[in-house]
Amino acid sequence: MRRWELVLVILLVAVCVTGSFVSPYFLDIHNLFDSTQAFAEKAIVALSMTLVIIGRDIDLSVAAIIALCAAIVGWLASHGVGTTGLALASVAVGTAAGAFNGAIILRFRTQAIVVTIGTMSLFRGIAYAMLGDGAYTQYPEGFEELGQGYLWGLVPYELVAFGILAIAFTLVLHRTVIGRRLYAYGNNPDAAHYSGIHVDAHRFWLFTVNGAMCGIASLFLTSRIGATRPNIATSWELDVIAVVVLGGVSILGGSGSMPGVILAVFVMGLLTFVLGLMNVPGIMMSIITGFLLVVAIATPLVLRRLMPRRVG
Repeated sequence: MRRWELVLVILLVAVCVTGSFVSPYFLDIHNLFDSTQAFAEKAIVALSMTLVIIGRDIDLSVAAIIALCAAIVGWLASHGVGTTGLALASVAVGTAAGAFNGAIILRFRTQAIVVTIGTMSLFRGIAYAMLGDGAYTQYPEGFEELGQGYLWGLVPYELVAFGILAIAFTLVLHRTVIGRRLYAYGNNPDAAHYSGIHVDAHRFWLFTVNGAMCGIASLFLTSRIGATRPNIATSWELDVIAVVVLGGVSILGGSGSMPGVILAVFVMGLLTFVLGLMNVPGIMMSIITGFLLVVAIATPLVLRRLMPRRVG
C-alpha cells in the first residue's frame, strides 16, 4: 500500500465488482466502451493538467477555453468551413488561449490561479458574446464521426485519442529530460533556476500545451453533442483537477505520476457510470466526487505525519 497507484487499482476493482452486482448491463462490453465517451474529453485535459500541477501551477480556465474553442468552431461551421478546417481551428484557438495564459502569468509575475480566474471569465464571456441565448447546431457532414464514431465498430475514437495521448504524455513525463526538469522545478523552482533550467520557458509551454489539449477536447465534445452553447463544459475545471489530485499528484507540485492519473480517470469515469446505472441524482454524484477529492488530498498528508512515528 506504499504506492498510491496500488490504492487506485484496488478502487478500480471495487468499482467494477460493485457495478457487476448492481446492474447486469455494467459488464456488457459495448456499454463499457460507450461509457468512456462521457469522460474521455475531461481525461484528455487531465493529461496536460497533470504536468501543469506538477510544475507548481494550476489552470482554472480550461473549461472556458473549451467553450471558446467550441464557439469559434460553431461560427466557422456556420460559414461553410469543413471538418479538417474546424479541427485545425479548435486546436489553434486552444493553443493561443493557453499561450495567452502563460504570457500574462510570466510577463506580470502573477500567480497562475489569479490569472486563470480572470481568463476563465474572459474566454467564457467571449463565448456568451458570440452566442447569447442561441446555439450553433449546423456542422458539416462527417463532423459528428469524430465524437460519435467507433474504431472497428466498438472502440470510440475519443478513447483511441486518449490512449495515444496518454502514452505520449507518460513517455514525456517519465522518460525524457523535460519530465526530469519538471519534477526539479516543481520541487524547488529557485534551485532549478540556479542549476540552469529555464523555468519560465517550461511554464509557458506547459500552459500552451494545456490550451492545445483543451482545443482537442472541445473538438470531440462539440462533435459528440452536435451543438454549441456558451455554457458548454461548465465546471469541468473542478472535475479535471479532482481527477489529477485523485491520481496522486500533489496540489503543491513536484510529485505525482501519469499512470496514477490514468487510473484515476477510469476510477472516476466508471464510478460515475455505476452511479448512473443506479439512478443516483447528479447532486449526489457531485458529493461523492468532492468526498474522493478531499480524501485524495488528505491521505498523503496524514501518511507523512504517521510515517516518522512508525519509523521511530
